[in-house]
Amino acid sequence: MKILVLNSGSSSLKYKLFDVKQHSEIASGLVERIGLADVDGRLVHKVPGQEEYRVEQPMPDHKVALRLVINTLVDGDRGVIRSLDEIGAVGHRVLHGKDAFKESVVVDDAVLETLKSFIDLGPLHMPANIMGIESCMTLMEGIPQVAVFDTAFHQTMPKRAYLYAVPRRLCDEFGVRRYGFHGTSHKYVSRRTAEILGKPLSGLKMITMHLGNGSSAAAIKDGKVIDTSMGFTPLEGFVMGTRCGDMDPAIVPYIQQKLGLSSSEVDDFMNKKCGLLGMSGVSSDMRDIQRAIEEGNELAKDAYDVFIYRLTKYVGAYFVAMGGLDVLVFTAGIGENDWLVRQHLCESLEVLGVKLDLEKNTGLKGKEEILSTPDSKVKVLLVPTNEELMIAMDAYELVTASKSQ
Repeated sequence: MKILVLNSGSSSLKYKLFDVKQHSEIASGLVERIGLADVDGRLVHKVPGQEEYRVEQPMPDHKVALRLVINTLVDGDRGVIRSLDEIGAVGHRVLHGKDAFKESVVVDDAVLETLKSFIDLGPLHMPANIMGIESCMTLMEGIPQVAVFDTAFHQTMPKRAYLYAVPRRLCDEFGVRRYGFHGTSHKYVSRRTAEILGKPLSGLKMITMHLGNGSSAAAIKDGKVIDTSMGFTPLEGFVMGTRCGDMDPAIVPYIQQKLGLSSSEVDDFMNKKCGLLGMSGVSSDMRDIQRAIEEGNELAKDAYDVFIYRLTKYVGAYFVAMGGLDVLVFTAGIGENDWLVRQHLCESLEVLGVKLDLEKNTGLKGKEEILSTPDSKVKVLLVPTNEELMIAMDAYELVTASKSQ
């Protein structure tokens, strides 16, 4: 069965077409500049082994963008399918499922209306996610649409992990609680790690480290998340590229007063002007931070040290919360490609029995590998994430299960 995976942004549409039985990618692409008044939209379409195809044309909305994607996929010269009948389902990446959706779901009108009620929890992402689903329901009538939520995998957290110390009414009426994000990545990586080790998820105590411009960790015990670092929004947790991460909440009104910012402006400040960028004054990119450190930049060194220290604190806390640790997994842009970050974090975790094989780790990028020494009490792995494949597999499993009923 072929599954189309879509990730709809405010002005973009990413797509991948999978053969799920082979776990293979048939085609992928990106439509950019959707809805921009003064510039044409652009499609970049890629098929393994073929020359990249590009086209520019007016792109007033997501429906027009999707129609172009469909036409490209079925095109006689550059397409990869004969008709839409070959697509068994469409899997949509959706930011927020609140606590209503603890797993992926086939979208119907009722689900769609529920998603619209979550817009205030993700005002930058949810409207675009919903537009993508609605466009598919119109242009791909009869093909199941599956919503796969960034928050769903974390919904196994117990109350002690997801409740904040505020009046319970704020949680019950307004949804103020920890949700966690990057769930699809954590789910894929944890499953793949168990496969690599040849062990069932049940019985494993695992911490997955999704480290990129946005970063999060998940404490996974017996295949279920018991805690995660991101919270009500993706702002909580680690120091990130431009996000501040954990911070005394009293700093927020203090910043507002001192800088003369509105509530929306201070929110923008904490999300886009803090983190590695804000601390270093150099960049949000870890590669730039490390180059600046080599050149003697003390602010960059401070930013890096805080970054590693925060990671260490979370791993230590999750070690205690799970009663031990069997596996530590690195994934995403920094986790997969920055061997120095992996080395420095593992060095700080030696007290927990973590021993890194320096020869295996040094210079390794984007390749599955067990990085710990044979006598390490904790297995350390690098596992490249594949969120799109996880979305495709979720969609396939849901559609297959519904057909068998």
